[in-house]
Amino acid sequence: MDNTSTSDIVIINGNSHPDLANMVAERMGLKNGGCSVFHKSNRETIVEISDSVRGKDIYIIQTGTKDANNNIMELLIMAYACKTSSARSIVGVIPYLPYSKQCKMRKRGCIVSKLLAKMMCTSGLTHIITMDLHQKEIQGFFDIPVDNLRASPFLLQYIQESIPDYRNSVIVARNPGVAKKANSYAERLRLGLAVIHGEQKEAESDEVDGRYSPPPTRAYSNILGTSVEMCIPTASSSRQRTTSVSVGVPEHPVKVKPPLTIVGDVNGRIAIMVDDLIDDVQAFVAAAEMLKDNGACRIYVLATHGLLSSDAPRLLEESVIDEIVVTNTIPHEIQKLQCNKIKTIDISILIAEAIRRIHNKESMSYLFRNVTLED
Repeated sequence: MDNTSTSDIVIINGNSHPDLANMVAERMGLKNGGCSVFHKSNRETIVEISDSVRGKDIYIIQTGTKDANNNIMELLIMAYACKTSSARSIVGVIPYLPYSKQCKMRKRGCIVSKLLAKMMCTSGLTHIITMDLHQKEIQGFFDIPVDNLRASPFLLQYIQESIPDYRNSVIVARNPGVAKKANSYAERLRLGLAVIHGEQKEAESDEVDGRYSPPPTRAYSNILGTSVEMCIPTASSSRQRTTSVSVGVPEHPVKVKPPLTIVGDVNGRIAIMVDDLIDDVQAFVAAAEMLKDNGACRIYVLATHGLLSSDAPRLLEESVIDEIVVTNTIPHEIQKLQCNKIKTIDISILIAEAIRRIHNKESMSYLFRNVTLED
């Protein structure tokens, strides 16, 4: 790329996605820095940086894969090695941030993405470049700047150029949680929107847990020394407008999830499901079968990150889905050999441009043009 001072910039990478790192370095006219990451026989991670990084701007390209824990440790050790070697700045380029789906409190667990953010900041990273976080509020977990790039322009271009008769399409959200993203695609393409509502099985948040056991009413009587009764408003207390209940702490009503239903018309249309991540594909396959039963003529699935764990390639190959389109934020060459329906969009040019702008202290707003708060 033009106008890039290459004398004080070093690009290194771990073992998660060397192909993407090489493509980014090639687009910038740089050679990949000399960094060797390997594991000893006891599985400890060793990092060796052969070139000097003193006073340099370091960009560590390391994404999340199915081997997420090793990916994280490699990134942290590489960042700390650069920090202790007096690097001027250390930017973590993490196209897919591991543990980003664990960004909410679940039962007696913890917010793992908050812990990961603290570890990255402590390791010496001074800036993060990532792409399509599962929840954009994850940026608030970091004490350093975070640039959350968007892959949607690439996916929108693919729809317009590679899907025949895309004007006869409808954008589908496979659950209400994806409706905001699907609506953004629908508005930009001026297409209709459909939402699949309901669940086939219980959600993780609905599993029975010890905290759902309410204490007996008698326990409150023993603690308070009195019985808990309904407080009837009187003339003297009418101004307070306060009531209490006689059964202790009220219970939450039980959630009753309806069967899968489609809100919107897909009959005779091309159905395009959009999401940020494709990992376990059973939900996509079930949604595709429902779309087919409701008259969809062709079914596409578009997502930024294609993790495709376990037997996902086989399930997709056997499904009614016609095409699965993902970017190369995560390596999935083996999965493509197992499933001929998977197509890849290269986003290395976006990462290279982000690195160039940060290094040259240029505004990043160009990469977010026409992005709204709903995206």
